[in-house]
Amino acid sequence: MSMSLGRRSFAKAGIMGSALSLIPGCVKRANEKVNLAFVGVGGRGVSLSNSFNQPDLVNMVALCDVDMGSKWTAKTEALFPNARKFKDFRVMFDKMEREIDAVVVCVPDHSHFPITMAAMALGKHVFCEKPLARTFNEIELMMDAAKRHKVATQMGNYGHSGANYFQFKAWTEAGIIKDVTHVDAYMNKARRWHPWGDVKGFRTGEKKPATMNWDVWLGTAEHHDYSKDLHYGNWRGWYDFGTGCFGDWGAHMLDTIQRFLDLGLPSELTAKKLEGRNDFIYPMASTINFQFPARGDMPAMDIDWYDGVDNFPPLPDEWGGKELTTPGKFIYGKDYVFQGTAHEHPLQIIPYEKMRALLVEGKLPRDFGKNSDHFQNFLLACKGEQETRTPFSVSGPLSQLLSLGCISQRLGGTLAFDRNTNRFVNNRIANELLVGAPPRKGWEQYYSL
Repeated sequence: MSMSLGRRSFAKAGIMGSALSLIPGCVKRANEKVNLAFVGVGGRGVSLSNSFNQPDLVNMVALCDVDMGSKWTAKTEALFPNARKFKDFRVMFDKMEREIDAVVVCVPDHSHFPITMAAMALGKHVFCEKPLARTFNEIELMMDAAKRHKVATQMGNYGHSGANYFQFKAWTEAGIIKDVTHVDAYMNKARRWHPWGDVKGFRTGEKKPATMNWDVWLGTAEHHDYSKDLHYGNWRGWYDFGTGCFGDWGAHMLDTIQRFLDLGLPSELTAKKLEGRNDFIYPMASTINFQFPARGDMPAMDIDWYDGVDNFPPLPDEWGGKELTTPGKFIYGKDYVFQGTAHEHPLQIIPYEKMRALLVEGKLPRDFGKNSDHFQNFLLACKGEQETRTPFSVSGPLSQLLSLGCISQRLGGTLAFDRNTNRFVNNRIANELLVGAPPRKGWEQYYSL
């Protein structure tokens, strides 16, 4: 098969043959802009496309959304009137492969994988929303592909370029954060699936909007009829499509903990609470415990994750009996207890008097310099001027940690995990969920790119 034929046939059969031998990720010259394609421009894509609207660095050359031309995509279409528009990412790559340098993937969790794998195989740099993918195996394949194709990659946990990232790094290096033995992390806002109650199955019989390409929306997933309870942000609660509250918020809450405390993957997971457990959607509330062995000179530690309305962690005495008003975390170290929220927001030592004393003594690093934000960081990496802060080699293990937590929420009980083989040692079904269901017919090729 010729390379040109591989491109022309991509929309029907995916990248095949010598199309895989394309030269990876060309680096732009300093004065050149990054030609960006954006996949998933409704919903979260509206604000994310605004973040990438940086005319000095970006030419937005293509917009792609399965519902292009609807009210959900109208704002982004208006923001980039000169970008070519597509409903199928495969057609976009077929027609514009040579005009695209980088791709932003902002679609439901289950579709991150095929779009990202296709882009990397064509040598395109990729910014992928969090978590990287829905299953442990898909994340593993994405990490391997990023390494092979030598492209710049970034996951969309944008707090990893904010104050919390630089603070956590500096405080760890200075020995302020040390010998952590326990973390409580909690997210107690109501979720979209909470009003649904005891779901008995997938919805059927709803009429698909005329603007919608439902086959591409489903992607690699098993076929289900169109439903408003799947699209327009409602997909997150369904096991087949999303990663629930933990996959959504854990990426913003545990990223610096996982990275700078060198957590890797847990050795054991226990579902301490599963409220409203269901065969189709994530629980109404859950508490999951993650055990991590000692790492180098760092002691063994554990994390308790709490989600669900009114499912709060125990409060440390240092918190002074105050009310919890936002999602957040408590980090218990040898010398101090730290409290934080999510995303880019920095930690504080509690009670604050201890933090004030360290500041007065000049022992608390607080000047982290001027740094690019998460989106500039990716674009500059595409130009060869910086390294991304959450490349797939970093964000992959975090995403895999999240996927293991989702399996615990689904199955319950205690799951023992072998960190060397990346397999559960006591549950066959859990091992099957590491891979998930086979891809839908016609979508298998992305697993061999």
